[in-house]
Amino acid sequence: MQTVKILNLTKSFGKIRAVDSLSLDIEKGKITGLIGADGSGKTTLIRLITGLLIPDSGEITVLGLNPAAQKEELSTKIGYMPQKFGLYEDLSIEENLQLYADLKKLPYEFDELLEFTKLMPFKTRLAGALSGGMKQKLGLACALMGSPDFLVLDEPSVGVDPISRHDLMEMVRKLITPDTTVLWSTAYLDEAHSFDTAVVLDKGKVIYNGNPDDLARDTKEFEEKVIDLMGGYKKEPSKVAQNYLVPDSELSCTVEADNLEKKYGNFYAVKNNSFCIQRGEIFGLLGPNGAGKSTSFKMMCGLAKPTGGTARIMGIDILENPSKARSNLGYMAQKFSLYGNLTLRQNLEFFASVYGINFLNKDKRVDEIIDIFNFHDIQDMKSQDLPLGFKQRLSLACAVIHNPPILFLDEPTSGVDVIARREFWNHITSLAKLGVTILVTTHFMDEAEYCDRISLFYHGETIAVGTPQELKDRAHAYNMEDTFITLIKESEKE
Repeated sequence: MQTVKILNLTKSFGKIRAVDSLSLDIEKGKITGLIGADGSGKTTLIRLITGLLIPDSGEITVLGLNPAAQKEELSTKIGYMPQKFGLYEDLSIEENLQLYADLKKLPYEFDELLEFTKLMPFKTRLAGALSGGMKQKLGLACALMGSPDFLVLDEPSVGVDPISRHDLMEMVRKLITPDTTVLWSTAYLDEAHSFDTAVVLDKGKVIYNGNPDDLARDTKEFEEKVIDLMGGYKKEPSKVAQNYLVPDSELSCTVEADNLEKKYGNFYAVKNNSFCIQRGEIFGLLGPNGAGKSTSFKMMCGLAKPTGGTARIMGIDILENPSKARSNLGYMAQKFSLYGNLTLRQNLEFFASVYGINFLNKDKRVDEIIDIFNFHDIQDMKSQDLPLGFKQRLSLACAVIHNPPILFLDEPTSGVDVIARREFWNHITSLAKLGVTILVTTHFMDEAEYCDRISLFYHGETIAVGTPQELKDRAHAYNMEDTFITLIKESEKE
């Protein structure tokens, strides 16, 4: 029996065809994973299924109803968690649950949800003060209220660490009934084997639909098969690295943290953080949401003042001479932080000026970057209108425009497709071979394998440092995801 039946569904936005003649059946009582990068059509398809959008053409039936014509009747049978945090940040956890209960005309009976999500001790805390993982658990709790027939989750695990991702899946499996159908969208290919059925989208089309184990039992092999289905990836020399000029340095540590601390009241966001990164080293900073990674990043590049300790960039104390220290840095923020109202080219021109490229050389360097990243056809588009993959490439382009000897990359590949991730890491590893020092964070555990060394961060402190293989040996684990989970849980016991 099918919960959703779709035939030749099409939806366009201007010249962009987000869903392209798509046909799909979603089986009742199964967890179906909708897998694809931003721009692949996942969110548009979910909005069509839930009646939030009307298709241009094609047929769609959900629980025997037409979602566009019978939206009100259908909404009582669906639990929907949107991609963007849809809760009220100025209300507490308990108040958010009460609001959703009122909307669904349900009694205030959510002790089981609070206990299972481990949110009970924090039920009076404002939603805006929660970590990313806790927000997602609260959003999922609201969607699960009333035992819906059809649970629709639009990227519930985006930007959260592997432990929280495991918790979310366990929560879904334990709190639904055997007849509940779940549609779970994700950009993480390594989640494929958590689903009963995997549906892979690319450019608005289904490129795979079936049991994930039938495509490949191993996560890495699954990724390779998906890349093949997308047309394959051919590694070529990095254009970013080809003309990159890196100054020689005799420093033993080009990036150094010296007992960095950041305290808010009695709470330590970062405590006793020290490390030394060598020239040309890729140093990964991993940890759960709220572990202190982004706070460390901000202190390292002078965007947040440490409560104690300091950082040195190319031997320059970030507190004593922040401008000179930052001139050696290229910084790519976790969230798109460029100027949305400026065109792609104007953003490049602005950052070239900020980083001190003189007027005579600025236009030449911007032209070079546009050529390197193949931005010719989109250089006059406003950056806010770019697909996420191009936004991430533009962020990287702005970070490297002045050939800095050090790059800080905060989740540089979040949300982009698997081929774009390969392209990013080709640039990163090629720059490191030239002598560029790179500090990087990621929630993709397979990407941690590219790092020369990793610092595992938890509750603001380093709990393990070493090469990927050294950490795997310490955890007696086969892959980095199991390593991450094992070492974090061991730390909690201690």
